[in-house]
Amino acid sequence: MNIPTKNKTVRQSRAERSAGNGNAVCRRRKEEKMIKIAVLGYGTVGSGVVEVIEKNKELVNKKAGEELEVTYILDLLDFPDDPYGDRVVHDFDRILADDQVKIICETMGGVGKAYEFTAKALEAGKSVCTSNKELVAAHGPELIRLAHTHNCNYLFEASVGGGIPIIRPLNYSLTAERIQAITGILNGTTNYILSKMEYEGADYDTVLKEAQEKGYAERNPEADVEGYDACRKIAILSSLMTGKNVDYRKIYTEGITGVGPRDFEYAKKLDMSIKLLAVSKEAGEKTLAMVSPFLIDSAHPLHMVNGVFNAVFVRGNMLGDSMYYGRGAGKLPTASAVVSDVIDCARHIGKVIMCFWDQEEAELLDIDSVRRRFFFRVKSQALDTVREVFGNDILEVQLDGVPEECGIVTSVMSEADFAECHKKISDAAIGRRLRMEAVE
Repeated sequence: MNIPTKNKTVRQSRAERSAGNGNAVCRRRKEEKMIKIAVLGYGTVGSGVVEVIEKNKELVNKKAGEELEVTYILDLLDFPDDPYGDRVVHDFDRILADDQVKIICETMGGVGKAYEFTAKALEAGKSVCTSNKELVAAHGPELIRLAHTHNCNYLFEASVGGGIPIIRPLNYSLTAERIQAITGILNGTTNYILSKMEYEGADYDTVLKEAQEKGYAERNPEADVEGYDACRKIAILSSLMTGKNVDYRKIYTEGITGVGPRDFEYAKKLDMSIKLLAVSKEAGEKTLAMVSPFLIDSAHPLHMVNGVFNAVFVRGNMLGDSMYYGRGAGKLPTASAVVSDVIDCARHIGKVIMCFWDQEEAELLDIDSVRRRFFFRVKSQALDTVREVFGNDILEVQLDGVPEECGIVTSVMSEADFAECHKKISDAAIGRRLRMEAVE
């Protein structure tokens, strides 16, 4: 029989203490190796970022080459019933003071506190990944330079196209290319509305209300339907295309208000569709950037992009044409893009990921000089006047059972010349004019 002695008991206690100390050391070493992440804003995208990291934890860690942990969630509210509610904090300075927080996901939106927190994080050497297109479009080159100065990174894959990979291809995959043009359907709300009008013959107001009920459109849809959302996105893509800063406030922008079911009847007759396109093209030493509804030919690669889907069509001088297609918004697609940037940052702790977007302003082309064809509708009794003003080489399109009006396709002419001619027949014009985009 082994009778425990006092000395043995003492020896066991020392062993237990030693093991306990060893475990504590292991925990400290593990924590030191771990990369802590903070998420700013626990709304749709922010909660999606946490969900993607936690649900795909093993895969995310493997691809990052490090163990990642969401340690802080910054929000004004508490979330006591949320599985990650214990990580919610209300003081950004607490995140800033934690040296183990190496990566911050900014999903707050806007340019107020989001800009302030992003700048402070970058100055502290913490990389920032964002889905905030407003902030990227307004301060992109400044924040990129700030990140590089402090040996960290500012990444924004999710700011354009949601889950569609487009920023990374432009920065990495197509670096040997001179990008000559980017044309995109960059707003799912407007694409959904236009698709419903085209295939169901529904009117604009009815489809907009339906889009709001399904969560595809905001209560105030102005940023989407007036083209402002697409404008900011094409400004970002144009900046990456040119390497210079394209100011979104200088981009000519039109939305989809005024486009009606009758316009789609004419489009069908012409074997075309109507899409809200964001366009950026080389124009000599200048850049043409604009957002507008276009009639596009059935042969155009963007013709088949319908519903809430987005697509970006890129033309390079060596590769030629390529297209990137997928869900351009939504909680998990956007969050997935943010987490892809998180992984990239984790792989490059202490290293700068190059991004060619200088603060020098790109010179934009005045669209008045751009030449293209145009479509508009006119009262039938005014056709003689239209022929006199626009010339006899116009194409007249008549719908069956609609004798009171006619669709007109002009010859190729400048924007300025069209505006001048259209003004002369404005009393006979019906609805709005549409630009035409052909396969080049």
